[in-house]
Amino acid sequence: MEKYWDKAVSYETYKKNAEKRILSPANEEEAEKKGYYELGLSRMHRMEKVFIPSAEDLEILRSKNFKGKILIISEAWCGDASQAIPVIDAFFKNKNEVRLFYRDSDQSLIDQFLTNGAQGIPIIILLNEDFSVKNSWGPRPKHGAELLKEFKENPDTYLREEFYNDLQVYYSKNRGKDTLEEILNLL
Repeated sequence: MEKYWDKAVSYETYKKNAEKRILSPANEEEAEKKGYYELGLSRMHRMEKVFIPSAEDLEILRSKNFKGKILIISEAWCGDASQAIPVIDAFFKNKNEVRLFYRDSDQSLIDQFLTNGAQGIPIIILLNEDFSVKNSWGPRPKHGAELLKEFKENPDTYLREEFYNDLQVYYSKNRGKDTLEEILNLL
């Protein structure tokens, strides 16, 4: 895990790199995802404004005495990542270091954390001080996973647009609360 950690970037660098990909895509695939990068950055900025950690959550973190680090596998175009990463970065800031590893730069890391056989992101890896894996979470909170399951089981009656809308409404109303609660339970 240490080699992945060493290649990972801060949240600020992650956002700056996303902005660069919008202005100057490195390849055709990045150019095709320009709208997703823009939407991802917009959602990250919104989540930065609305997420406020509760005193209770901060006390839970303190009581867990977690001294490790948080490594997140992600890409800035990912909708689920744009909801979770600002929450994790803000909550753990000045307590535990958070870094982001680009899934598509080296798939050997994500292949260790597949979700139902897929390379779903974000994956949040809680690392002990010695870089051993304490636990992992992702790619979305339980309620988001339930919405996705419903969509996959009923694509004719629960349309893609309806699923996307329901997921974004959930994220907007929840403001990262479920994500943080689920991660704190893993510490």
